[in-house]
Amino acid sequence: MSTYKERLNNIRAFVFDVDGVLTDGSVYLLPGGNMCRVMNVLDGYAMVKALKNNYLIGIITGGDDPMVKHRINYLGIHDYYPKSSDKIVDFERFKSKYSLKDDEILMMGDDIPDRDVMVRCNIGACPANAVPEIKAVADYISPVCGGKGAVRDVIEQVMKAQLKWDEKDNTQSV
Repeated sequence: MSTYKERLNNIRAFVFDVDGVLTDGSVYLLPGGNMCRVMNVLDGYAMVKALKNNYLIGIITGGDDPMVKHRINYLGIHDYYPKSSDKIVDFERFKSKYSLKDDEILMMGDDIPDRDVMVRCNIGACPANAVPEIKAVADYISPVCGGKGAVRDVIEQVMKAQLKWDEKDNTQSV
């Protein structure tokens, strides 16, 4: 079996959860019943850079926040699957749309609903603050917490392994 570092070379697509991966898992309760989440620009930069280098990105989440959708669209990600009650179903839709194989995908999740997709992918990754059940099945545990650059960590590793991470790239911070 190949090593984690060797398997980075096969990745063509990323799948990410939102809460706990693209965010730190916190939900701020605002007056009027509104809620707010925070996303990290390091993650946004890496996702835009990945898209510019022809990687595919799918976002599969159980939530459905219009501001999350706005942020995802702003970054140029078009494969957004909100209200996912069975993430495998949406994972299969994403794969089918692009004729992807499991071994071409890295999935980062942080909680039990992400487990089934993570174990199907070539690389199942999680942030440092993932639940123990997810850490137990992860091929890679980022030293970075969700919402703090964990997504950047895995994208950068893949792109560096494939010699596509150009330090002089002019991608704008997002």
